[in-house]
Amino acid sequence: MITLMAVVCVIACGPRENETRQKDIQLITVAPGHFHAALVQKTMYPQVDSIVHVYAPEGAELKAHLALIDQYNTREVDATRWNEVVYTGPDFLEKMLEEQKGNVVVLAGNNRDKIDYITRSIDAGLNVLADKPMAINPEGFSQLENAFAKADEQGVMLYDIMTERYEINTMLQKELSQVPDFFGQLAKGSADNPAITKESVHHFFKEVSGKPLVRPVWFYDTQQQ
Repeated sequence: MITLMAVVCVIACGPRENETRQKDIQLITVAPGHFHAALVQKTMYPQVDSIVHVYAPEGAELKAHLALIDQYNTREVDATRWNEVVYTGPDFLEKMLEEQKGNVVVLAGNNRDKIDYITRSIDAGLNVLADKPMAINPEGFSQLENAFAKADEQGVMLYDIMTERYEINTMLQKELSQVPDFFGQLAKGSADNPAITKESVHHFFKEVSGKPLVRPVWFYDTQQQ
């Protein structure tokens, strides 16, 4: 589940409010290589500006992202009204940081580059919505720790875009598991026979918003997928 609600609340009440009077939140999408970036815009929000600035290299990933946005804009029921303003120069990241056309950077793309985009966006005083994984190696994790500390200093948010933990069914499961009369008690587990197991299957083929998803090449690289 992907949501902007927590970010809407915090940013609307946060220190950047006076800088963004036309709308509390203006989105900036950087190098969208994963459909999670488009899902942020599946629904319109009153506090979120309809103009979204996109900075990315030319190519199939950008085209796929814009096609999803267009699909949401042209659907018959509850169509969105996003206006994508796209910059595709090779200096797309530097251009984004220089122009700062918004206050929330959406990052969902090649995991190899994501931690650098996170770090530079936070250093520039921008809020960041990033999908998982934010880091893929020990060096990246160290950068991520520093980015969270810097975000706290800057008074901005670095937020996990994958927010199923805040989805009502997940929250109810957690609450019910704390009621012994309903749930009982966990058996004492071991490494060979754990008390809780969970299985998650990600298929190479899947549909997103009713259409088959085309995966980027890097998705199949186990070093960065």
